Amino acid sequence: MVDPTPEDSEETENSDAGNHDEDPRSDSAKGRGRRASWMKIALSVGGLLLVVGGIWMANLLTMQRPEVRGLPDHPLTPAAVADGAIRVETESPDEIKADVDGKSVSVRARDGAAVLRPGELTEGPHRLRVEVPSGALPWSRTLRENFEVDATPPEILVPEKFSSESFSDPVAVSGKAIDASRVTVAGERVSLDGSGKFSRELGDAASSVTVKATDRAGNTSSTEVRIEVDHPGMRAVHMTGLAWSSDQLREPVLRMARQGLIDTVELDIKDESGEIQYDSEVPLAERIGADKGYFDAREAIDRLHGMGVRVVGRLVAFKDPVLAESAWKSGNRDRVVRTAAGGPYNGGYGDYSFTNFANPAVRDYNIDIAVEAARLGFDDILYDYVRRPDGDRGGMRFAGLEKTPSESIAGFLRESRQRLREHDAYLGASVFGITVTRPESVGQNIPKIAEHVDYVSPMIYPSHWGPGEYDVADPNNEPYKIVNRSLRDWLGTTEGTGSQVIPWLQDFSLGVHYGPGKVSAQIDATKNNDIDSFLLWSPTCDYTAAALSAGP
Repeated sequence: MVDPTPEDSEETENSDAGNHDEDPRSDSAKGRGRRASWMKIALSVGGLLLVVGGIWMANLLTMQRPEVRGLPDHPLTPAAVADGAIRVETESPDEIKADVDGKSVSVRARDGAAVLRPGELTEGPHRLRVEVPSGALPWSRTLRENFEVDATPPEILVPEKFSSESFSDPVAVSGKAIDASRVTVAGERVSLDGSGKFSRELGDAASSVTVKATDRAGNTSSTEVRIEVDHPGMRAVHMTGLAWSSDQLREPVLRMARQGLIDTVELDIKDESGEIQYDSEVPLAERIGADKGYFDAREAIDRLHGMGVRVVGRLVAFKDPVLAESAWKSGNRDRVVRTAAGGPYNGGYGDYSFTNFANPAVRDYNIDIAVEAARLGFDDILYDYVRRPDGDRGGMRFAGLEKTPSESIAGFLRESRQRLREHDAYLGASVFGITVTRPESVGQNIPKIAEHVDYVSPMIYPSHWGPGEYDVADPNNEPYKIVNRSLRDWLGTTEGTGSQVIPWLQDFSLGVHYGPGKVSAQIDATKNNDIDSFLLWSPTCDYTAAALSAGP
C-alpha cells in the first residue's frame, strides 16, 4: 500500500473541510441574487403601475370638463329659468345634483347635458351649486355660480295717439323706453339714446302701430298707439243707388252741391236688402247674385270728385237677407243668426234677415266689399246695421261667438279700419241714438266702437225718441231740444276716443210735418255743440234745400 504524498493529504483535508463549513464569499453572491430578483419584481410592478396610471391619466385628461351654460352676464327672466335655460355640460348628466339657494332643483339629462329646472324664482340674486361626479376619481367636483332673475318688463312712455292731417303725410312716432335694450315700432327696430328715447317716421298713416320694448333679460312690454287722421267733416245727404240713377232725384242733389249747401254725397254700396248697388267683383257677391249694377260707381265718384264733393259709401253690414238666405240654403247655417231652437232668427225682419257678425266668412264678406269700394275711390265707408238684431238676447244664437256681441262688433270695426287705411279711406259707424245710454240693447258699446272708427254717426232723429227722453216732453215737435241734449251725451261718451261725432238728422216727416224750420233747428243744435258736420236722411232721397245754408 502506498502512502499518500503530502500534497494529496492537503487536498484531502481541504475537501473534507468543504463538507463542514462554506466559503464566506459564496453567501455574498447569493444575497446579491436575491436582491436582483426583488428589483426585477419591483421594476415590473412599477412599470405596470406606470402603464395603468398613464392610461388613467389619459382618460382623466380626455374627460369633458363640466361647465355651466345658460348664465349670461345679464339677468334671466323667471320663465327662462323655469323652462331650463341653465344647463350643465358633463359626461354624466344623469348623476349630477344641484341646488339653488340651498334648495334642491330638478335635474334631467337631455342631449348630453343636465337641464336644471328650479321652478319660478323670485326676482333678485340667486346662488347655484352643482355637484358633478369626477368619474375615475373617488370624489365629486363642486361648481358654484351667481345669477340674477329679473321679472320686471321695461316701461314704455308714449302718447295714446299721434295725429296727421292726411293719409299721405308722414307720422313720427316717438317716446321713451325705460330699462329697454331693444325697441321696435311697427315691427322695425329703432335706435335708443342714452335716456331711452326713440323715434320713427312712418311713411303712411296706419290706424295704429305697436311699440314693443325688450330688456336684456328678455322681458317684453308692448303698447298699441292710435294714429288719427283728421276727418275733414261733411255736410251730406243720403242717396240710394236707384235714386242716383234717377235724373229727377240726382239733379237736385247736384244743384245743392254746386250751391255749396252740401259738400258730401253718401251713396249706398250695400243696402238693407243685401243688394250691392254697383257691379261688384267680390267673388261671394257674384256667386250669390248680390251685385245689381244699379249705377256706375266709378263714374259717379269721378263726377262728384270733379265738383270737389266727397263721396261716402254706406254699407249695411249684418242685415243682409241675400247672404243669409243663400248661406242657409247652402248649408252654411252658422253664418245666420239663429233662434234657441236652431231656426233662422226672424225678430220681425224676415226669416233670412240678420247674418252672424261672429262668423269669419260674414265679416270677410263685408270687409271685402268695403275694401273694393275704397279702391273704387269712395272717401269713407260708413257701416250701418253694424249690430245684432234688437230684441231679447236670450232668444238669439251666434255660432262661434266667444265674446260679448259688443266686443265682437268692435273687433270687426278694428279689422275693417286696418284694411281701409291701406287705401286711404275713413271709417264711420251709424249707430242707434239710444245706445249712448243703453249700449247692450243691440250690441253697440259706443266707447268701444269709437276707438276703432274715425267717426260715429248716431241716428238721433227726433221722431225716434219717446216722450220724456232727456226731459223733452214731445221730442218730435221739439227737434232742437232733443238733438241738443242728446249730442251732449254723445260728445261726453266719445271723449278721449279720437272719434268724431257726425250725427244723422231727420229730413222726413213721421207723425209731424218736417219742413225747413224743423230741419234747420236740428242743424243749429248740432252747431251749438261745436259740431259742423251732419248727414241728412230722407228715405225718398228728396231734400229740403231751404233748410241749408252755404258753407265756408
